[in-house]
Parts: sequence; structure tokens; C-alpha cells
Amino acid sequence: MPTPTAPPPTPSGPAAVATSEASASRAKNASVSVMRSRPWIAFAFLLPAMLLLSALVIYPILYSVFRSTLDASGSSFIGLGNYAEVFTDDDILTAFKNNIIWVIVVPSVCTALGLIFAVLTERVRWGTAFKLIIFMPMAISMLAAGIIFRLVYEQDPQQGVANAVWVGVHDTFADSSAWPGARPRPNADLAKSGKGDFTTKSSVSASDPANLALVGVPPKEVAGASQAKEATPGGGKVAGTVWLDFAPGGAGKPDVIDGKEKALEGIKVEAVKGGKVVGTAETAKDGTFSLPAAADGAKLRLPASNFAAPYNGIDWLGETLVTPSIIGSYIWMWAGFAMVLIAAGLAGVPRELLEAARVDGANEWQVFRKITVPVLAPVLGVVVVTLMINVLKIFDLVYIIAPSASQSEANVLALQLYLSSFGAGANQGVGSAIAVILLLLVLPVMVVNIRRLRRETRR
Repeated sequence: MPTPTAPPPTPSGPAAVATSEASASRAKNASVSVMRSRPWIAFAFLLPAMLLLSALVIYPILYSVFRSTLDASGSSFIGLGNYAEVFTDDDILTAFKNNIIWVIVVPSVCTALGLIFAVLTERVRWGTAFKLIIFMPMAISMLAAGIIFRLVYEQDPQQGVANAVWVGVHDTFADSSAWPGARPRPNADLAKSGKGDFTTKSSVSASDPANLALVGVPPKEVAGASQAKEATPGGGKVAGTVWLDFAPGGAGKPDVIDGKEKALEGIKVEAVKGGKVVGTAETAKDGTFSLPAAADGAKLRLPASNFAAPYNGIDWLGETLVTPSIIGSYIWMWAGFAMVLIAAGLAGVPRELLEAARVDGANEWQVFRKITVPVLAPVLGVVVVTLMINVLKIFDLVYIIAPSASQSEANVLALQLYLSSFGAGANQGVGSAIAVILLLLVLPVMVVNIRRLRRETRR
């Protein structure tokens, strides 16, 4: 009988690795050769995507380029006339300026906040819950976020959260006026004396009460005030009363303290003689005040601080602050996006590097600056590029938050594209020119991103 032959030995170790790599290479080459011999297979798979891409992307781009060379009616060829208008129109130039601000500020601030949040949440016990809270605004649509922040930035402190907080802090450190809006009657003894003060025309005497009648205070504001009482002079002092010279039903007499008229408490009264203040007093609950004897023969002045309108906060959506305010709302939404991406990259940072740096004596700031940030550089690049592309297309927040009075100051290219194409005096030629310019601005960022992805793939 023939002797059976033994099977060939199975390679192991480096030989096995080399054999596996050779098999994979042969399979890859076989696949490539099949695709080269039958390219129609690849074309058949790519055709649906190519048709969809052509219909939704390529055709609109080419038509926009063509339309940008026509006039507003689309019937006459004007060459680069629309582009010339783009770079000479004040509103469009403002949009360019604001887009530059957005591209510089938003990606840098969002990335910085995302990096800080990602690093800090690794060190707190409830880091996951904190990340969830920071990321939660990403679940809100731009429309909803715009409505939210339109309410947050309302000028009225009774409605706008931002001004409610700001006014609360301001009033904690600054005295508010006693009776805002109060004023004397026309042709009364009290008259304006500059800067909102009211001063008596005649001098006062210690022998007669100095009654200072005011109006202009809504009755509901004095509903809980005490009734006014006429002061009794004595001891050489000047005494008087400040009250609301208005009786319900209009039954009272002018410049006379009637029984139903209310006192104005907390009003500062100054006695002025020879341009100098010789005495000050503040009205009591019943409206009376008493000045020292030096006030005899002086004129009485009610400073403007008694009647100044209450502090109403900051005009967040005014011409000056509308763009920073909208940028703040965008950062509120997208800082969580940056944090999540950076936190994912941070999870892949080798802990051995960090521990080795600490063992070598590096403090936490040095570890963060010289190890964490450089290792996270590719992730930070992804975040910055993504946000740059997004802010170049920003439209929703600006359109919703900015009021019509300051919309031109908050204008951006995407919004101007819409206004030029479909707003008053619609000119789709100019709108198409803005769209082409916006595409040209986005392309360099996309090219950088594609090159970065290719470098990452080669690694």
C-alpha cells in the first residue's frame, strides 16, 4: 500500500501574518480587476446617487451662476452687474462684515467652551448629567431657539429674563427714584430748574408751611400711601408737605391738601440759598418734612433723582448689541455639540501620557496645554471647520431674533440672500450673486476639511 503523505505544515508566527496579508492583497486585487473589467457595475450602483446629486446640487449651482448674470426680470444679460451691486450696496456690505464677525467669534468661542466643558466634566461626579444639560439645546430647532431668545432679550424687565436679572442687579447697588414721573402743575410755584430738578419760584418762611403739590402719579401707585397731612411750623424750622394733589373724582382744590389726597413718602427736599444747599430733608409717611432754621428765606428744590424713570435695563436687540446677542444664543446651542465631539476625542487620549507628565512634575495647566490640547488638535480642527461652515449659512436665528428696527444691523449673507430675492423690490439676480459668493466662501473651508479627512484616512 502506498504510504499516505502528510498535509503541509500550517505556517505560524510571522509566516502566518505574511500569508494572511498576501491573501487579503490577492482578494483586493481580484476585486479591483473585476471592477475594471466590468465598470458598468460600479456605474449602475452610482447612477441613482449621481442623478439625485445632479438634480439637488449641481443643477441649482449652475443655474444660480447663470441667473446671477441676468437682471431682476431674468430677461436681459448684464454680466457682472449684480456682483458690482453686491460690493457697493451698504446693506450687503454690512452682511459681509457681520459674517466675518460670526466666522471669527463663534467657532473659537464654541470650541474653547466645548474644550473646557469636556475637560471639567471628566473631573466631576455628575459629569454625564452635566454633559446632557449642556448638549440639550442641540435638540431644539433654530426656530424654537429664536423664539426663546427673542423673549429672553425683551426690553421690558417684566417679560425679558436678561433685563429682569440685569435690572435686579442694578437696583441692588443703585437707589431707585421715589416717585418716577411726578411733576408740578403748570404755572405752579414749583418750576423746572435744569437737569430735571424742580425749584420753588419764591422763598419759604419758617412761619408758613411750605406745601409742594405734585401730580402725574397714577392713583394705583399711591393706593397704599398714607393721607397727606399739613405740617405745623415751629421752633424756627421750615416745615412743609409734599403730596399728590389729586382727589378721587376730581373733588379737590388745587394747591390745597384735601382729606382724601395721598402723601408722597421718601422725596428728598433741599433748601438752596445763594446757590448752596443749606439743608436737606426727606418726606415722612404723611408727606411732611422739616428743614433746619438755616433754610428760612431759601428756595426749596426737589432733585431730579426723586422723579427719574426706573432703570429699564439694556437694549439687547438695539443697533449696538443685536449681533453679539444673537451670537450668544447660537453659542448656547452649539457649545454642547463641540463639547460632545471633544469629549469623545478626549476619551481616546492615552492616560499613560498624562500620568507620565504628572510624574515628571508637570502641573495640571501644563498637562492641559502641552499634552491634552496637542493630542486633541485633529478633533478641534473638525469642530472649528464644522462651525465655520455652519455660521456662514446662519439665517434662522438672525431672522427671528432681530427686530425689524435693527435687522439691517444684524444682517448676514444668508438673510440678505433671502431679502434680496424675495423681499421688497425682489431681485433674484442679486440674490443669485450672493448665493454664488456664499458658495465660494464655503469652498475653501470644505477643501481644507476634505484634505484633513484624507490625511486621517492615510494614517
